[in-house]
Amino acid sequence: MVSIEHVAHKILAYVPYVLVLIDMRYEGVNCGRDGSVDNHMEMGKKLLAAGQLADALSHFHAAVDGDPKNYMAYYRRATVFLAMGKSKSALPDLSKVIELKPDFTFARLQRGNLLLKQGKLDEAEDDFKKVLKSNPSDKEEQEAQSQLSKSDELQRLVTEARSSFSNKDYWRAAAQLDTIIETCIWDVTSREMRAECFIQMGETGKAISDLKAASKLKNDNTQAFYKLSTIYYNLGDHEMSLNEVRECLKLDPDHKQCYSHYKQVKKLNKQIQSAEELIQEQRYEEAVSKYEAVMKTEPNVFHFSLLAKERICHALGQSQQGSRAISVCSEVLQSNPENVNVLKDRAEAYMQEEQYEEAIKDYETAAKHSENDRQIKEGLEKAQRLLKQSLKKDYYKILGVKRTAQKKEIIKAYRKLAQQWHPDNFQDPEEKKAAEKKFIDIAQAKEVLTNPEMRTKFDHGEDPMDPESQHGQSSHFHGGFHGFQGFNPFGSGPFNFKFNFN
Repeated sequence: MVSIEHVAHKILAYVPYVLVLIDMRYEGVNCGRDGSVDNHMEMGKKLLAAGQLADALSHFHAAVDGDPKNYMAYYRRATVFLAMGKSKSALPDLSKVIELKPDFTFARLQRGNLLLKQGKLDEAEDDFKKVLKSNPSDKEEQEAQSQLSKSDELQRLVTEARSSFSNKDYWRAAAQLDTIIETCIWDVTSREMRAECFIQMGETGKAISDLKAASKLKNDNTQAFYKLSTIYYNLGDHEMSLNEVRECLKLDPDHKQCYSHYKQVKKLNKQIQSAEELIQEQRYEEAVSKYEAVMKTEPNVFHFSLLAKERICHALGQSQQGSRAISVCSEVLQSNPENVNVLKDRAEAYMQEEQYEEAIKDYETAAKHSENDRQIKEGLEKAQRLLKQSLKKDYYKILGVKRTAQKKEIIKAYRKLAQQWHPDNFQDPEEKKAAEKKFIDIAQAKEVLTNPEMRTKFDHGEDPMDPESQHGQSSHFHGGFHGFQGFNPFGSGPFNFKFNFN
């Protein structure tokens, strides 16, 4: 697709050549009625040839003001406008040139070319025909004939494109409009029609591109801004939707469609921003409620529901509500199985629920789509350590407490189990032997989980009571429970245990 800027650069590249031709053809024409106009003309010409467009434009403005009937001043100013990519400004100047000097065929040819680019095919054809009826140079005649043929072909394509569009054959219409827009690059109508084709075809990115061009090519194009806003809204991009609808209201504050849409987008945008602030403040339950409100505000746009669930999944995971988080995260992943953030959040929730194998699967899937994510790597390593640990001794399970349990809960659970499994409670030798083992595990679990340093090691997959895990370091207990030698806190039997209930 040829950009407007590209056309402007091409025009600028030919400016010196065009000026030489014009000067040769219209040599001796009086370009002003006083010396100051001539000076402005000469200075403007030099600056234009040097590419100093703004300065050149200033001189040609002065020349036009000094001599409103100086057709060359209008022509030179039109040339600067074209070099600056301002075809709309150039067109009135070219028309003024033709009005003042009807036999200026080169200006008429240029106007025809501009009209062709703008998609004004009937007007362009009229200019090309008049060029051919005048006394054109061979080059002008050849170009006019070529452009006239092209214009006829474009007329045929426009008719076919409109027919295809009316018949809802959007693929064919879009293809036909592609050909039209290759020449009529500033044709707003064709771009807007092609944008609608793209919308119907589900190619929203291309529709956005055409509508953005249309909003620049046509003054006060409120409809283009409204459509852009609705497209972004349906894509779940509330911020871009808000930006575009505001542009519409700048042009027309009373625009009914834009104002109604603006109120909806603004409300939704405010809710989402508020929810994100709550997450930043670690007020997770409130954030969940706010995102649930988002889904009520806009229940019909799938992307907003998905966004809300994604952030609810994150908030629940951060608030250690693993089971709820897994459920919501799974809903999101059914629709978007490659969502790395949700995979990480669900993996973390699985670890909270001690489902380490599931956590590993999620981290491995996430790693395929984000290889250099450090959080994934660290999470995967942690899940693997915890899985290995869970296959051995799990002090949390021994005491029947959650990984988030506070010290007070841990001591309470320990006391209850220690009383239940005290070896003195059992007379049968086999039962007593089993109770002794259970009793040691309970004591070790309490010792590890009430010691911040030991608990941190355990939470990272290292068993402080396992000599192998300690890489040869002596255990904290140093065999103190072997054979139950020590102090018995319950004051009976041959057992000696040492416990700290603080």
